[in-house]
Amino acid sequence: MARRKNEYSKITKDIVELAELASDNSRIDPDLYEKYEVKRGLRDRNGKGVLTGLTEISEIQAFSREGDLTIPAEGKLYYRGVDIEQVISGIMKEKRFGFEEVTYLLLYGVLPTEEQLSKFTKILAGYRTLPRNFVRDVIMKAPTNDMMNSLMRSVLTLYAYDSNANDISLPNVMRQCLQLIANFSVLAVYGYQAYSHYIQGSSLVIHPPKPELSTAENILHMLRPDSRYSEMEAHILDVALILHAEHGGGNNSTFTTHVVTSSGSDTYSTIAAALSSLKGPKHGGANIKVIQMFEDMKKNISDWKNEKEVRDYLSALLNKRAFDKSGLIYGMGHAVYSLSDPRAKILKTFVKDLSEEKGMEEEFQFYSLVERLASEVIAEERRIYKGVSANVDFYSGLVYQMLGLPLELFTPIFAIARISGWSAHRMEELINGGKIIRPAYLSVLKHKDYIPLAERSAGNQ
Repeated sequence: MARRKNEYSKITKDIVELAELASDNSRIDPDLYEKYEVKRGLRDRNGKGVLTGLTEISEIQAFSREGDLTIPAEGKLYYRGVDIEQVISGIMKEKRFGFEEVTYLLLYGVLPTEEQLSKFTKILAGYRTLPRNFVRDVIMKAPTNDMMNSLMRSVLTLYAYDSNANDISLPNVMRQCLQLIANFSVLAVYGYQAYSHYIQGSSLVIHPPKPELSTAENILHMLRPDSRYSEMEAHILDVALILHAEHGGGNNSTFTTHVVTSSGSDTYSTIAAALSSLKGPKHGGANIKVIQMFEDMKKNISDWKNEKEVRDYLSALLNKRAFDKSGLIYGMGHAVYSLSDPRAKILKTFVKDLSEEKGMEEEFQFYSLVERLASEVIAEERRIYKGVSANVDFYSGLVYQMLGLPLELFTPIFAIARISGWSAHRMEELINGGKIIRPAYLSVLKHKDYIPLAERSAGNQ
């Protein structure tokens, strides 16, 4: 007999007790990590990532060197050796969309010629179609309020439609990756439309993607009931996609891609694993936290221009007295960057123009004030003098909010961009790998004798 939904989700007293038992017997003394020099989170004592691989896909620079000294510097991001600031400047100067071009660059290591780019965009447009009845049978039949789970389920289900799903030869994986790159926007938007209709009760509007439109344009076209959008809106969304397409091999979801690929697993399972990683609020969900933090800030700050009032709230955040009491100012600081995150700097320049088009200049000024004061407050209260700057999440959420994108799609938009980087890294691992990625874990528990069942008690184990 099938269980009702509320019964299926119920946590019983027995389950609570079992969870407590697991917790009591699974805690490791924090001092042991220091004793055995364990690099927790694959980071050293100074927060620097442990070198676990090599890549030619992208590079992050946050420091300069003078002899043995490491000096914090303005952040730089390179895609296949090309400065991302030059990429953005180039496409904006020519007034065209660049996400497809960047995808080509990441996958193949060179900037495409006009002919190559035209052929590539036609391939993507041709692949931007789902199997027959997939929308009806998969996306619409089991709507969920979590779009990342919807996206994962769709990706895993596509495995069943692929007669060569397990073939990990380079041409076949290339075909699979290009199909996923083309269809991520469709899967994400349609997943949201199903949720909006079946769970929120809104009208169901499904627009098929248009082959002549870019990825950014198609997102807005498919999402909005009237399919209308301004040129500035589409270009800024395109810039956001470019900035999120790739970020070094060491970020959590990309490392996941390498790990699962190294096991010989199929493309669909690999990308679903990367999606699972990106879903976490410490990774892809961070911009949602920024938006929620600012909503709480607006409720508790009467004058958005009052520096003392804003500073006091930020201090309360750091001291776990405000918002979610985590002690964090979301959107500030980065594991690698110190003086600046180049993605945040680029995005901020476009946010200003968009805020003027949307009549949200006051909102933009408020964000700018918080960015400046947060850096000062963190430096003062945490005694961090290397520099704490806004990261890309600080402004990306505001961009999506200004574009009228629903909160539920913030992380899927990240995924729509990052599938390009994941695909490039999957290829790189298949081409250069060979060994399964298997880090070492040291057991710190003493050996015990097996006790016959009749002789066991809670206190003798």
